[in-house]
Amino acid sequence: MLKPLIWQDLPFGELLQTEIEAKLAPWWPRIFGYHLLKVGALSGQVNSLSCSITRHFSVYDATNASIQADPHHLPIQQSAIDTVLSCFLLEFESDPYQILREFDRVLISSGYIFIAGFNPVSPAFIGKILPKYQTQLPWSGQFFMPSRVKDWLGLLGYQVLADERLMYHSLLGQGADNRGHQAKKSPQTPLWQKSIANWLPSTGSVYLIVARKMTTPLTPIKDKSKIKAPTWSPAPTAGRSGLTNTQVVEKALIKPKNS
Repeated sequence: MLKPLIWQDLPFGELLQTEIEAKLAPWWPRIFGYHLLKVGALSGQVNSLSCSITRHFSVYDATNASIQADPHHLPIQQSAIDTVLSCFLLEFESDPYQILREFDRVLISSGYIFIAGFNPVSPAFIGKILPKYQTQLPWSGQFFMPSRVKDWLGLLGYQVLADERLMYHSLLGQGADNRGHQAKKSPQTPLWQKSIANWLPSTGSVYLIVARKMTTPLTPIKDKSKIKAPTWSPAPTAGRSGLTNTQVVEKALIKPKNS
């Protein structure tokens, strides 16, 4: 499958990188630990200098990566990473759920995952419909619903902290020869994009999901259905000379013979 190796391989790639870095910026000071792992070629090029974690590593199948490896099988010890960053990786891999399982394996308890991907319910999906763009990046990859990615994370025991949208754009209409020049100009956002962002905020072309690995409680919780109900016994009848409730009721209902 065709994969983007640099941000310029994607239409409006530099603008995409700038928008993602702006969304990540408020999160970096809140993340602590020793190791930040950037999985994928695009993730390795994201600016994370403001992150509180000092050691940053990139992993992808190329010689310029910090660790050259297949993201399906990370050569990293279990529970050794504090935070994982993944930008447009799941869309271009054969087994995205296996990649998430690898993220979970290398992450410590309470570790963070940042996942950026293309949203199929957005203007960017137009390229999936048009034959001209179906074989080009990014439309040649798979677009997963953000809800599906969150379901995968939920199965692995993660709590989703944020699910944000950005880039209300179709990503069409930009040639490969002028991608970088147009992105650097930072054109003003058209009115129709502003309208979509205001009225349909969930339809951004890019999603950013932030999730945290939950720690399993050490003390098992008892099943409430197995707790025995207390055994109740009727209180003795006061002032009835040893008569039971049944005898009192019968005495009141039975008519005397002499009457």
